[in-house]
Amino acid sequence: MASFNKLVLVGNLTGDPELRYTPQGKAVASFRLAVNDPYDENETVFIEIEVWEKRAENCAKYLKKGSPALVEGRLRMNTWEDKTTKEKRSKLFCTAIDVQFLGRKPEGADSGASEEPPPAPPAPAAPKSTRKR
Repeated sequence: MASFNKLVLVGNLTGDPELRYTPQGKAVASFRLAVNDPYDENETVFIEIEVWEKRAENCAKYLKKGSPALVEGRLRMNTWEDKTTKEKRSKLFCTAIDVQFLGRKPEGADSGASEEPPPAPPAPAAPKSTRKR
């Protein structure tokens, strides 16, 4: 059976991103995104977002509470056992593949958290020879 797991969310951060590093030195940032329902203005969904490596560092550097962002990612499920009640717990969240910053561009900021370099300028054309053969 085929499956497909992709999210595209546009919303505002409910707080500043929290940046931390794994014991292996990989950066990971997490934040919550408030996404309004375009058909019901009283409905808002809050989604936990997890971003890794260079994108995580960029999010922590350039995003803050209230910043608008477009997040492209996939759904993930985290499950664990509560230490006090011994009950199974679970949490649905989004692991971001890309984050685009939609607000005003802060000084020195990129337009998004993507790591792709800008396209290279075209190579100059070779001069044509005017020599007759």
